[in-house]
Amino acid sequence: MININPSTRVFLCSQAIDMRFAFDALAGLVTSHFGMNPLSGHIFVFLSRRRDRMKLLFWDSDGFVLYYKRLERGTFSWIDDFDLSDGGEIEASDFAIILTGINPTNTKSDRRRKHAVTPHIAPLQLV
Repeated sequence: MININPSTRVFLCSQAIDMRFAFDALAGLVTSHFGMNPLSGHIFVFLSRRRDRMKLLFWDSDGFVLYYKRLERGTFSWIDDFDLSDGGEIEASDFAIILTGINPTNTKSDRRRKHAVTPHIAPLQLV
């Protein structure tokens, strides 16, 4: 499992890619799609056309790391629910949840419900 520091920036590619792409091809996509340096240390996320496979590319202290995840059931199709207008950046905390297989869009609504203030209702009194 990857430990993601909260200060790490995570960028999600909005286009489906060929999962045969390896280090160099993905580094080229980082430059062409995101307009960023692949050696920046940020995490760049690429998805397959069927949204059942994910590749991560990031620069470690001495070389590229390629992480590949294939879902046995389901897809990452709900990732389209994220607003990717800011260059495809998503929060590191949301991405950490995604890697565990949880849909963070559902988790956020659950968190809001848990923190909602419930009205105080006095117990019924029988006279």
